[in-house]
Amino acid sequence: MPYNHILSRKWNIKLPLWTLVSPIIGACFLAFAGAELSGWMAALLGVSLISVVLAAVHHAEVVAHKVGEPYGTLILALAITVIEVSLIVSMMLSKDGAGSTTLARDTVFAAIMLINTGIIGICLLWGSYLHKEQIYIKQGVSAALVTLTAISVLTLVLPNFTTTTPGPVYSSSQLIFVAIISLVLYGGFVSVQTVRHRDYFLPEESEGDYHAAPPTHLTTAISLVTLVVSLAIVVLLSKKLSPTIEGIVMDLGAPKSLVGVIIAAVILMPEGLAAIRAARKNRLQTSLNLALGSALASIGLTIPAVALVSIIAGFDVTLGIDTKSTLLLLLSLFTISISFNAGRTNIQQGVVLLVILATYLFTTIVP
Repeated sequence: MPYNHILSRKWNIKLPLWTLVSPIIGACFLAFAGAELSGWMAALLGVSLISVVLAAVHHAEVVAHKVGEPYGTLILALAITVIEVSLIVSMMLSKDGAGSTTLARDTVFAAIMLINTGIIGICLLWGSYLHKEQIYIKQGVSAALVTLTAISVLTLVLPNFTTTTPGPVYSSSQLIFVAIISLVLYGGFVSVQTVRHRDYFLPEESEGDYHAAPPTHLTTAISLVTLVVSLAIVVLLSKKLSPTIEGIVMDLGAPKSLVGVIIAAVILMPEGLAAIRAARKNRLQTSLNLALGSALASIGLTIPAVALVSIIAGFDVTLGIDTKSTLLLLLSLFTISISFNAGRTNIQQGVVLLVILATYLFTTIVP
């Protein structure tokens, strides 16, 4: 695919021009957008949001190529999660009423379902369609899944069964405890991924086509700065568009939880596209590092941040999901655990996960 490169013989900088221009255009649209968005301005902001997301994907891949696995995927997962936390907290603090108390739960649950069944499902379907079977390292995937299962149940299911505070909420002490163990679980996984068992998350030598020379230090630095700026603009654009999205959801008569699904989909778009592109290039291990790492970062860092803000601001946060959502969550975790028990993937596993995704989305709109 031809690109217009910025070339400097002295500094050896090679980056597609559009990846540097898109965030600037997005910032300009934000500067000129008024408090009330017209239809055409909302459309322009939506198109700009997609272009900035694609730019973020490119710069994330540049950084990942430079630092190698698993650090590259970890950087992107942490960056996405920081953006998610910032967006959720800012929307919670700017809202009044009960709707804000469920925003964190809806967004985190949506992120887990979209990753487990959507991103991974597309990766398995497309990757298996192109390459028939794809391999990965079972130990690394197992470590991620066992951590994800524990942290998901403790944060999203257990609140429905505690009795100190009525309803699907934790008391202040319980919320602090869950925030701490979430950080412990995520911190333990990161330690395993990057230090103690780093080889469990490294792609096989036969995986992919990483024969191209790594980018220069200056190119990597520019990409890293532009990645952070792009993700920040994604947050601002998403927040600007959120009233329009909420209005559309209300006009359709859909549940408010659909807003969390849309927010999660926008936030996960950079990482999702990067994971799908890696699967297309037969680098499934990289795809799984991105997807599962993002799911763990999303819940392991978002819940403690939301807990801290709720305690300081003095309002309750509803974390417990309903019975239907609990069933779909457990089904997705069970299915994905079975899928990655064989050491090789096939197209049927992707089909099953995408069917579960379709069921989740349909029952969200038509509960």
